[in-house]
Amino acid sequence: MRKVLSIVLSVFLVLSFSCSKKETQKADTTTNATQKEAEFHIGVVTGTVSQSEDDLRGAEKLIEEYGSTNEGGMVTHVTYPDNFMEEQETTIAVIAGLADDPKMKAVIVNQSVPGTTEAFRQIKEKRPDIICIAGESHEDIPQIAKSADLVANNDFVARGYLIIRTAHELGCDTFVHISFPRHLSYETMSRRVAIMRAACEEFGMKFVLETAPDPTSDVGVAGAQQYVLEKVPAWINQYGKKSAFFCTNDAHTEPLLKQLVEYGGYFIEADLPSPLMGYPGALGIDLSQEAGDFAAILKKVENSIIEKGGANRFGTWAYSYGFTQSAALGQHAINVIKGESELTNMKDLQKAYNKYTPGAKWNGAFYTDANTGTKLRNVLLVYQDTYIMGGKGYMGNADVVVPEKYFTTK
Repeated sequence: MRKVLSIVLSVFLVLSFSCSKKETQKADTTTNATQKEAEFHIGVVTGTVSQSEDDLRGAEKLIEEYGSTNEGGMVTHVTYPDNFMEEQETTIAVIAGLADDPKMKAVIVNQSVPGTTEAFRQIKEKRPDIICIAGESHEDIPQIAKSADLVANNDFVARGYLIIRTAHELGCDTFVHISFPRHLSYETMSRRVAIMRAACEEFGMKFVLETAPDPTSDVGVAGAQQYVLEKVPAWINQYGKKSAFFCTNDAHTEPLLKQLVEYGGYFIEADLPSPLMGYPGALGIDLSQEAGDFAAILKKVENSIIEKGGANRFGTWAYSYGFTQSAALGQHAINVIKGESELTNMKDLQKAYNKYTPGAKWNGAFYTDANTGTKLRNVLLVYQDTYIMGGKGYMGNADVVVPEKYFTTK
């Protein structure tokens, strides 16, 4: 009996091992099949978590959907240095290096910091078949447009007008713009300042320029943030609680919001709007449980704003611009490569944005060179409707017709 049981057990173990081996081989075959499905690759370049977390999370969303090239998927994600102004050669090398992949068909950079234009030039020199897409260019648009196949920036023209218009609708009498020389040397930001100033004149508001330290300078992020923390109470005292504030740098946003919640004042939306931009730190709320769910994120941020007495004084885009830009530009590139979209078609681009922003409306226009009046057909400026927390909700800005004169204001 014992011998029979021993034989039966041995046969069972052999069969089990054989089945297990076959299942493993089947799984390996399935994995290999999945790997083969990625007929082409796209490269997505963003900043790091410390500089532009939303941009990076958007790239991670693409990897979640289409897989990493390291595991046989479609997406290669790399980051440029935090101190990109001092390490442009490294930035260029990181971006241009993606062209070494023979299956690479598109390279998306968000945000397109200095060095992107040269990196795209090098890519085109080596691989003219690769589609180069610049998201939120920090370089002069007419220059980067020469080496990029598509440039997609926030619509600084329309937003320059609409942010002021919204502040006016909320009852603000003063608009305070906070920046520093490096940012104001960018054509997009200097033109937006001119548009904001002109819009303030149209709506009978006072326009003020204030300066804060550049976080990439010797004072660093901590020093720049401390400066804003200390200055906001004095600015509120000087300009009044009916003043709306705007800053051009992400690092300045959190301390600005924190003090506006405490001392009064308005904040229409961030330079690169998102309910994650500055709000969690300023409000002291943990959004880890809501990660990736922007409807839940917005609701939690809005509830906190209301609890702290900030209803109808603070706004955002309901969905992160940085997150959406990385994910949507990647999706748009995939659609174009598959022949499902045209690269410079605004409706096709908006189709990609809409995938990641259900319920929010988008609008935009082709970039117009203020010096020549020429529209660049490979540069699309986009914006999402503004959402004011605490009751106002969407302001309908995506349906507002911006006066034509602002498109050549400089």
